[in-house]
Amino acid sequence: MAALFSSPSRAFCSLSVCYLLLLLLGALLFQLLELPLEKQLQQQARELRQSFLQDNSCVQESQLEELLARCLSAQHAEVPVLEEDEEQRQWSFTSSLYFVILSLTTTGADSYSPRSDEAKVFLVFYCTLGIPLTLLILTLLSNLLHPILTLYPLQFLRSRCTLSLTQSALIHFTFLSILVLVLLLVLPALLLWSQQPQRSFLDSLFFCFLTLSTVGPGRNSPGGDYGAAGENGVKLLSAGYLLVGLVVLLTLKETALQVPQVRALLRLLCGSHRVELKGFNLNELTSEEQEEDRQYTSSICTVSSELRSSGSACPVISGL
Repeated sequence: MAALFSSPSRAFCSLSVCYLLLLLLGALLFQLLELPLEKQLQQQARELRQSFLQDNSCVQESQLEELLARCLSAQHAEVPVLEEDEEQRQWSFTSSLYFVILSLTTTGADSYSPRSDEAKVFLVFYCTLGIPLTLLILTLLSNLLHPILTLYPLQFLRSRCTLSLTQSALIHFTFLSILVLVLLLVLPALLLWSQQPQRSFLDSLFFCFLTLSTVGPGRNSPGGDYGAAGENGVKLLSAGYLLVGLVVLLTLKETALQVPQVRALLRLLCGSHRVELKGFNLNELTSEEQEEDRQYTSSICTVSSELRSSGSACPVISGL
């Protein structure tokens, strides 16, 4: 019973309550922002349907409803309805590869979903094996990048710039976050915007964010204006962009864990018995850094000149 009222438990409960309030606030705001536009579009569609029936009295309303329902069903399944789009195929090899990558990275897409029973059964077993393997490979690639993007820069800041652990970690994490933001969000959005001027920069930035956050691009996927070949090329580029972005974001997460304040926060939420934090605490960061600075700057062999002249062995210093 005492464990329920411990400091980590109270902190986790407070965090859970804040998260629940965040969910409710997000749902309320989306309802307030999107519902009026939805009603406006419904009213426009209703007026257009009534106008069509009035201009074409030979068409019965039930027949029009059936036609629209079938066309919308085919459109939702990404099956070409218009004659000019008949060359496009949703389940071409490139589109299937795009669907596989979205599925194994748990991104998903509203416009891609197997319709046959055989494909549904195959997808269940395929993702059961493929999703853990994909996460393992992405983690291994992130571990390969971790020394290059995190450990070596931290060592450089501490040795060449004579910065403390906290200063080095904060400066490096801030710089890397800005670099990732520019290279993975802003620049791809600008490139997409320049290639498709009919899309606003906000739409392009929104597509990049949905892709990297594994929310799924949905119907915001670009490339439809380039024909079948251009759309397939955009899909392959988007899949590569997703994989590279996930590896970099995993590396950025590991970089954030090098910040002492982040590690201390995790210790506060999870408890010291669950998280190995190497003794970091928000109230002890200064003394810990000073101790570490002395550890790295002290000479390995600190003995008197008499011992050196006598040829005595250098004593072993604990912790080095």
